Amino acid sequence: MVSKQLPLFSGVFKLNDKSTADRSSTFVDNMQLPIHRWFRYSAGFSAQWVEQEIRQAMSGGMVQLLDPFAGAGTTLLEGERCGIPVRGVEAHPFVCRIARARLAWRESPDRFWELAQEVNRLAQRQGGDVDGYPDLVVRCYPPQTLAALDALKRAWKVYNDGSPLSELVWLALVAILRVCSPVGTAQWQYVLPRKEKKEMMPPDVAFQIQVSNMAADMRWRQQMPWGEPARIFQEDARVCPSLPDGWATLVITSPPYTNNYDYADATRLEMSFWGEVSNWGELQQKVRRFLIRSCTQHVAAEKLELDEILQDANLTPIVDELRQQCKLLAEERLLHGGKKPYHLMIAAYFSDLARVWKTLRRVIAEGGRACFVVGDSAPYGIYVPVDRWLGELAIAAGFRSYYFEKIRDRNVKWKNRKHRVPLHEGRLWVEG
Repeated sequence: MVSKQLPLFSGVFKLNDKSTADRSSTFVDNMQLPIHRWFRYSAGFSAQWVEQEIRQAMSGGMVQLLDPFAGAGTTLLEGERCGIPVRGVEAHPFVCRIARARLAWRESPDRFWELAQEVNRLAQRQGGDVDGYPDLVVRCYPPQTLAALDALKRAWKVYNDGSPLSELVWLALVAILRVCSPVGTAQWQYVLPRKEKKEMMPPDVAFQIQVSNMAADMRWRQQMPWGEPARIFQEDARVCPSLPDGWATLVITSPPYTNNYDYADATRLEMSFWGEVSNWGELQQKVRRFLIRSCTQHVAAEKLELDEILQDANLTPIVDELRQQCKLLAEERLLHGGKKPYHLMIAAYFSDLARVWKTLRRVIAEGGRACFVVGDSAPYGIYVPVDRWLGELAIAAGFRSYYFEKIRDRNVKWKNRKHRVPLHEGRLWVEG
C-alpha cells in the first residue's frame, strides 16, 4: 500500500558537460526530472538545455519565450521555472491535452491525491469490462489487465468535472498504459503486439506509483518561486492566431523531422484506449490533418501533386534544389517495394515550414532570435540539407541571419541501416 504521506522530491539535476553536449537534442534525461517524467513523450529535447538557453537569454534582458511545436510541454515547464512569460502552440490534440495537464502542477497535491484515491476505490468496487475496445487495445493487454484499466477509466469518468485536478488524474491513467502492457509498446512510435516485454506492472500498482510520483513532484515544485503560468494553444504553428505581433523575444523548439515519423501515430494506443480513434485510418481525420506534413502517410492521404506544391511562392529561395532532389526521389521510389512518396513529403514539409517562418517573423520581436533543433535526412539515400534550406527560408521570411551548431553525427554506424549517407543533428539559430 502506498502511504498518503508522500515525500518531497529531492535531488540535484545536473548533467556533465559531455552529456549536455551530446544529449541536449534528446528527451531521455527528462525522465529523471520532476513533472517532465509524468509522461514519456519521445519527440522532445533536454529540459536542462532549455533552462540553460533561457537563463543565458535572461542575462541580456527581458525574455518572452515561445515554443510553436510545444509537444508535451518541455519548453513551457522550463520557462515557468525560470519565471518568464512563456507560450506554446501544439496542433496534436491529444499531446496538447497532456501538456495542459502537466501545467496543472500548481493544483493542491493533497486534493489530487484524494481524488485519485476516490477513483481507485470506485474502480475496485465496480470493476471493468473488456468489450468494445479497438483491436489494437485488445491485442496489447490480457483480459484481466484491460478490465482493471477499464475500471479506472470508468471511475475517472464518474468524478470528471473538467477541472485541472480531473485532468491530472486523467494523465496519471494515460501515463501507465504502456507500463501495464506485456507487449512491445515502445513509446516511439509503433506498438508491437507480437513482441513481449520481460516485465509489466499491474494497473492498480502502476496507478498508485504514478499518482505518488506526481503528488511528490507537485510538492517539490510548489516550494519554488511561482512565475506567470504558461499558456498553451491547440493551434497550427503555420498560423499561430492567438499570438500577438512581436510578442516573443526567444523561440526554442524542435519541429517535426523529415525522417517519416508519423507523429499522429505516437499516441495511437492511448487514443484508442480512450475511444478517440478506433483504427489507424482515423488518425488522418482526427490528428494528422492538423500537423506539419512530415510523413508519407500524410501526403498520400491528401493525394498531392508535386508541381502544385512547388508552385508555392514561399519556396522560391530553395525551389531549384528542392525540385532536383524531389525528382531524384520520385525516380528512386520506383526501385523500392514500398514506393513511398518521399518526393511529395519533402516538398510539402518545406512548404509548411516556410509558412511557419513567415508566421514567426510576425510573432518574434525585432532583435529576437529562434532556435530550431533539427536533423537532416536522406530518404532512399537522397540527401536533404534540412538545416540549410530552413535557414534560407527564414532569411526569405525576413530574418537577418542564421547559423547551424552541430550537436552530433547520426547514421554513422552502418549496421542495419537502409542507406549509408552520414547525417547530423543540431541547433539552427536564426537572428531577427
